[in-house]
Amino acid sequence: MPAPRLPYSMPELSDTDRIARVEALLAEMQSRRSCRDFSDRPVPRDLIERCLAVANTAPSGANRQPWRFVAIDDVAIKHEIRLAAEAEERESYDWRMPPEWLEALEPIGTDAQKPFLEIVPWLIVIFRVDWEIVRGTKYKNYYPVESVGLASGFFLAACHRAGLATLTHTPSPMGFLRDILGRGKNEKPFLLIPVGYPADDCTVPDLPKTDVCELLQWNR
Repeated sequence: MPAPRLPYSMPELSDTDRIARVEALLAEMQSRRSCRDFSDRPVPRDLIERCLAVANTAPSGANRQPWRFVAIDDVAIKHEIRLAAEAEERESYDWRMPPEWLEALEPIGTDAQKPFLEIVPWLIVIFRVDWEIVRGTKYKNYYPVESVGLASGFFLAACHRAGLATLTHTPSPMGFLRDILGRGKNEKPFLLIPVGYPADDCTVPDLPKTDVCELLQWNR
């Protein structure tokens, strides 16, 4: 059955105003960095919830919203996640990663040690839901990878807008997150995102982005 319809319009702005809005957003997002040195300063639960509400507005295949969010501030669970993540990271750095991958990581300066997983006030785990059972019937979710990727981007942007630092952490494999957090077999960990404030002595690699003109093709 078709969904009810509602009116939809965009604000009437001059082209100058539209460009100014985008330029302001661009300047804000250009200051975003991946943070690996966090403060333990508390972040209000309500603020995390509002950022996740922004993520929940992302488009998704057939509007299935194939994502689930788990927000963790429990000290014991964060410790357990750190131990499991570091175990996987040691395996990756010792033998899983090919030499070219390790070379690509050198400018960032990462290793298997992840103390920030305990220091940061919040860990957000975003799960991808490939299928679910509703009233006894199994339903497939469409384009779950693309949909969850969009929701993750919305969340990162919301956190940055709120003055929060983030990191897209992907210890591989991540099945331990499903086990620790007691999620269903139909859910796959997509991203582990620490959220908080940078430590007072935090520094980040100075890694400039490629100019968009080098990555853009116009067909006119």
